[in-house]
Amino acid sequence: MEPQIPLWVKLGYTLFVAVLVPIYLRHYGPANFLWFSDVALLATVPGLWAESSLILSAMTVAVGLPEILWNVDFFARLLTGRAPLGLAAYMFDQRLPRYLRGLSLFHVALPVLLVWSVARLGYDPHALLAQIIAGTLLMILSYTLTSPSENINWVFGPGSKPQRRLRPLVYVTMVIVSFPVLVYLPTHLVLARLFPIAR
Repeated sequence: MEPQIPLWVKLGYTLFVAVLVPIYLRHYGPANFLWFSDVALLATVPGLWAESSLILSAMTVAVGLPEILWNVDFFARLLTGRAPLGLAAYMFDQRLPRYLRGLSLFHVALPVLLVWSVARLGYDPHALLAQIIAGTLLMILSYTLTSPSENINWVFGPGSKPQRRLRPLVYVTMVIVSFPVLVYLPTHLVLARLFPIAR
């Protein structure tokens, strides 16, 4: 069977991730790789090499909508000087080295690569359940293994700071429940409608 993903895409993407990982580890620490976008960045490597429609579909379900919002925020700030959401504010933080911010431009390319890969391989509808399970575990890990000051995956509050109105366990439970409804399910429905079902 002919490969659906060209070798140069697999090699180029893998090389980029191999360069990014040690730099991110040094600057941000290992907890940074619990962010959904970073998990998707890493999981896409085996997804591409195995040409796994399940892995690539699940990662698209996980980060498709959040990455679109990140890009809206980034390009709005780039073009108008104002970021409506604040998701990409760190990209304009002069205290961070330019090369480090440059590596974060993977947020622009990753959703394009994921959607392109799903278009070639087909969409696996099992991705929804897989991502609900994986996403729930990831949020539990983010809540139990990281500090509120890092607020990874917004498990302690919306935005960069922890919230104080609700008890932490109540808030994180709300986040865990809301992501499948507000993020995963809408993306799943769009992908299932746009692309053929994977064999």
